Amino acid sequence: MAPTNRGISLKQVSLIFACGTALFSDGYANNIIGSVNTLLKRIYGTEQVATRYSNTLSSVAFAGTIVGMLVFGYVSDRVSRKFGMMLATGIVALFSGLSAASSGAHHSVRGMLDMLCAMRFFLGIGVGAEYPCGSVAASEQSEEPGISKNAQHRWFALATNSMIDVGFVVSAFVPLVLYWIFGEHHLRAVFRISLGLGIIPAVLVFIWRLNMEEPTRFKRDSMKRTKTPYLLIIRRYWSQFLGICITWFIYDFIVYPFGLFSSTVVDNITNNSTSLSVVFGWNVVINLFYIPGTIGGAFVVDYLGPKYTQITGLLCQAVIGFIMSGLYEQLTSHIAAFAVVYGIFLSFGELGPGNCLGMLAAKTGPTAVRGQFYGIAAAVGKVGAFIGTWVWQDIVDDFGGSSSKRGNTGPFWIASGLAVLSALVTFFLVKPISHDGMEEEDRQFRLYLEAHGFDTSLMGLEDEGTPTIDSGDVKHPASIDEKAAA
Repeated sequence: MAPTNRGISLKQVSLIFACGTALFSDGYANNIIGSVNTLLKRIYGTEQVATRYSNTLSSVAFAGTIVGMLVFGYVSDRVSRKFGMMLATGIVALFSGLSAASSGAHHSVRGMLDMLCAMRFFLGIGVGAEYPCGSVAASEQSEEPGISKNAQHRWFALATNSMIDVGFVVSAFVPLVLYWIFGEHHLRAVFRISLGLGIIPAVLVFIWRLNMEEPTRFKRDSMKRTKTPYLLIIRRYWSQFLGICITWFIYDFIVYPFGLFSSTVVDNITNNSTSLSVVFGWNVVINLFYIPGTIGGAFVVDYLGPKYTQITGLLCQAVIGFIMSGLYEQLTSHIAAFAVVYGIFLSFGELGPGNCLGMLAAKTGPTAVRGQFYGIAAAVGKVGAFIGTWVWQDIVDDFGGSSSKRGNTGPFWIASGLAVLSALVTFFLVKPISHDGMEEEDRQFRLYLEAHGFDTSLMGLEDEGTPTIDSGDVKHPASIDEKAAA
């Protein structure tokens, strides 16, 4: 067992960020479309940008993301973590540029919107690929020598979910700055440059990754050279996998529609102001509340453990949501108070499931199928996001519409109830994970396979050889989560 005081290597920390930072593109690409929708309606009118196009633009990237997660989960495990990451960033850079260049035949608005929808789908594939390739590699790099044992979860959270949230904030700020530069009469430049700037982080990360090697754990425990015993894997991990899938579905069902719902919140705050600088400015303020949640959670998770940090965040979010529902009239009469409480609601979502779901998905399963384990769980989450973006407005309408009290409080009742359900699922189905837990899990997994007659001699890449594993009693390190629960 590695000592708890092993030092921090800046080079090793930089490798974690090289793997995870491309998730900035996920936050940027998914959040920028809300502002782009606003700009398109302002440029072409609500009749041209009908509800069908508006919803499609908001959700089509999720469909591509699901495809990317599933396909590249397999690529990550069976081909190479690095190959998957490099291809993912290339796709993101290419289709960010093509999204910005969208144009219809004979300058048709419908043609332009159709092309933009298509490019958003392919962009989503690249974004989705980053999850099972980049995040998984980041999790494996977080347990390499040179990373302080008591900061493994922190660095992973900062390199992955925090990057998504920074993408949220930047995507809210960029249209505002561009609007200040170009003004009301050049909104086409604002929306196209907003989309096109997604190229820059993708290219920078691509260059950063060029000299990376495969994670040591992948070299040692990959099943690239042998068949994957899926039935044995399902038998061992099904309950934990199910718990992570359910909680990720619920989280994305809440968080992504609430990102769109924030426009309704902004309308209420600004009394339906038509000033883009006011609307975009408040959008920046709301998105900034993601940051204290994810950064604060990153410094908590090594002490409580991912499982109990997630439960804490979910229950706190539920309490805030119930308060907002019950005291809606009092809060909305004090706009600053309403904005702060709404921001705290979002922050707890990032402190808990935002930071911890990817960590649990990446560190629960064995290295041999970590990409597929993570990719499928994340894809289930994006299905929740896809469904949520399509049904959320119907939910608001069923409560009485966005102009009514019930229409504004109903979503918070639903989100809070789902947060409680998610906390219960996490408590009963998801196991605690410890520091250096992936190393122990891989060792236990090999012993499990051997006990069921599976030949593990071909595991690992050819030039790494096969590690010798003591088949005697394997000591289980005390779980941080178990200590926290005691």
